Amino acid sequence: MLLSIITVAFRNYDGVVKTKASLAHLARETDLDFEWIVVDGGSTDGTAEYLKNLNGEYNLRYVSERDNGLYDAMNKGIAMAQGKFAIFLNSGDVFHQDIAHFVRQLANKKDNAMYIGDALLDFGDGTKIRRGAKPGWYIYHSLPASHQAIFFPVTGLKNHPYDLQYRVSSDYALAARMYKSGYPFKRVKGLVSEFSMGGVSTSNNLELCQDAKNVQRKILRVPGFWAELSYLMRLRTTGKTKALYNKI
Repeated sequence: MLLSIITVAFRNYDGVVKTKASLAHLARETDLDFEWIVVDGGSTDGTAEYLKNLNGEYNLRYVSERDNGLYDAMNKGIAMAQGKFAIFLNSGDVFHQDIAHFVRQLANKKDNAMYIGDALLDFGDGTKIRRGAKPGWYIYHSLPASHQAIFFPVTGLKNHPYDLQYRVSSDYALAARMYKSGYPFKRVKGLVSEFSMGGVSTSNNLELCQDAKNVQRKILRVPGFWAELSYLMRLRTTGKTKALYNKI
């Protein structure tokens, strides 16, 4: 199995349907094998029934049960994953229409790196901004690519799952820990996904900035002055992003 697509959902039936529809962009290429793993937090909005009625389409496997939040649910998905690589495409996130071209490039890649691409940030009014992947060293400030545009080696994920002590930036902590463990970032050209702004890592900017600062000091071991400078830069950029989102 080449790819595990992990989707976390909670009371977002429409988001799950939307995400599932975008998998068709990948499924039309019969030479690319993938599985779809959905971890639902015990929703009562019909999500579990919808998944059951799909009868395993796209090699679907799912659970619907209570969890301890987003990152705990993602860890459940990691435990279920059987692919060589995994990507987190949560409910409401979608693959870009050219995703098959990107994934095909992974087929000959070794699972000893995190492969990153570009993503479109959707602000809900028709405005979409492309976030291009950055060089690997950018991890010392932030993720070099959107979380929804990173293909993680599953072996690395199983050894370095999400740390629940980081409430809103455990994705940053996981990538930082894998990077320090010898998994570099390698860019693959192309658009991977589209996602709406306003998620857990874009709505709690004060907590996000402090959480990220802790990652930098405890995992990346950056000097205090750099962590403080990065904190101020992040506070400014996340504040601008939140302000733009709230205007829409």
